[in-house]
Amino acid sequence: MSEHNKTPQTLQEWQAMAEALQIEGRAFINGEYVDALSGETRPTFSPGDGRELAQVASCGPEDAELAVKVARETFESGVWSHMPPMQRKKIMVRFAELIEQNRDEIALLESLDAGKPISDTMNVDVPGSVTTIRWSGEAVDKIYDEMAPTGPNEIGLIERMPLGVVAAIVPWNFPLSTTCWKLGPALATGNSVILKPASNTPLTAIKLAGLAKEAGLPDGVLNVLPGPGSSLGKALSLHMDIDCLTFTGSTDVGKTLTEYSGQSNLKRTFLELGGKSPNIVFADADLDKAAEAAALAVFYNQGETCTAGTRLLVHKSIADEFMQKVKKAAARFKPGHPQDPNTVMGALIDKNQFDTVEHYVAKGKEDGAVLFCGGAPAQPVEGGYYYEPTIFTKVTNDMTIAREEIFGPVLAVIEFDSDEEALQIANDSIYGLAAGVWTKDISRAHRMARDIRAGSVWVNNYFGGDITVPFGGFKQSGNGRDKSLHALDKYSELKSTWIDIS
Repeated sequence: MSEHNKTPQTLQEWQAMAEALQIEGRAFINGEYVDALSGETRPTFSPGDGRELAQVASCGPEDAELAVKVARETFESGVWSHMPPMQRKKIMVRFAELIEQNRDEIALLESLDAGKPISDTMNVDVPGSVTTIRWSGEAVDKIYDEMAPTGPNEIGLIERMPLGVVAAIVPWNFPLSTTCWKLGPALATGNSVILKPASNTPLTAIKLAGLAKEAGLPDGVLNVLPGPGSSLGKALSLHMDIDCLTFTGSTDVGKTLTEYSGQSNLKRTFLELGGKSPNIVFADADLDKAAEAAALAVFYNQGETCTAGTRLLVHKSIADEFMQKVKKAAARFKPGHPQDPNTVMGALIDKNQFDTVEHYVAKGKEDGAVLFCGGAPAQPVEGGYYYEPTIFTKVTNDMTIAREEIFGPVLAVIEFDSDEEALQIANDSIYGLAAGVWTKDISRAHRMARDIRAGSVWVNNYFGGDITVPFGGFKQSGNGRDKSLHALDKYSELKSTWIDIS
């Protein structure tokens, strides 16, 4: 790598790169960057300092109509849907390589647009997205169709067929990662995709579209429409010619999208929604390791994480000792400038989310929880939205801060006496996305992992797993699965063909 293209190492170098960026804000339809048909744009702002980053196309129902028409025609043409799997694989792998080659710019766009620490976008988000696209592509030509065990005079074929046109609506907390979780399996299985990024974090999705074209993805296979959920998202969700809707976001919006599916064409609808995940620490756990993980579980990504371990369940016999360790670990999550490589906790996404956190902190105090640390705004950078890592102790599971998803750096600590009580508290939630269990007792670990009603259970770790295991929730945390071969199943239809050869 030449000195000119060297990855920035300091805040000043990242800022200089940001100043030099030529940010693309247009939609991407049929292989070209285009303005919204209305000509309207809306600004996207950096949560880190409040400055405007770019004017972005504000697409509406008319743009959705055009994109669906293009995606449908492209799908029916077979240019991608009928392409031999080995050729699709090569394009997907090339797409992953281009993301990797552009990692500095993509990581910076993600940090600027979402307020995430540049160390996270460089070391977690971009590499994870590369892996997702590459792995999905590599899987394409390794999944076999089936033959049924028929008699000698029949042949029963079972084939996996692409669904058709997929609309993907992704959130603002992990814009790049969740986009690739959708694009990887949806494209790999031969579908055409219309991607709607969150209104306030559209930049990496727009960038990816151009890289996909450069990789050889045929025009019309991937279309990116930035715009508001209230009009554009609704238009896509109600469209009669979209075969599948995949969404990551809030439970309330997910319920509305499910209604839209029923009101339109019963499009297959996959939802990855909210969480209020329990992180359970037993007395025999490695308390130092568990304390570090407990802080990471709730303060990583500013707490704007659907799987965040926001309910910390601690055995009463170790509560005082353990919480001192957690408090010490929490102190390392001091909010800082998102483009500073030393920052571990960046900015909340916008003023609305900042106000939401303030509201829940006030509610925790009002309900009688004890503010253990934090509980106040921070201001490392003028104009940004920052909040201290905050911990409440003496919480009961019926308090609002233990029931509702805050989506910010606020931890509710609940004490328990027995395994049975811990399990009861853990499952006493409308959500079932994730959970953590900390114990050296292998039998207890297996019992808890089996009986906790959650899509992911992490034993003696938190946020564990990779692309090889499925991700999704139980109960009101959603349905369907991202990641793994199970995701490829979700974006394909099974077709049975029965042939009489007598």
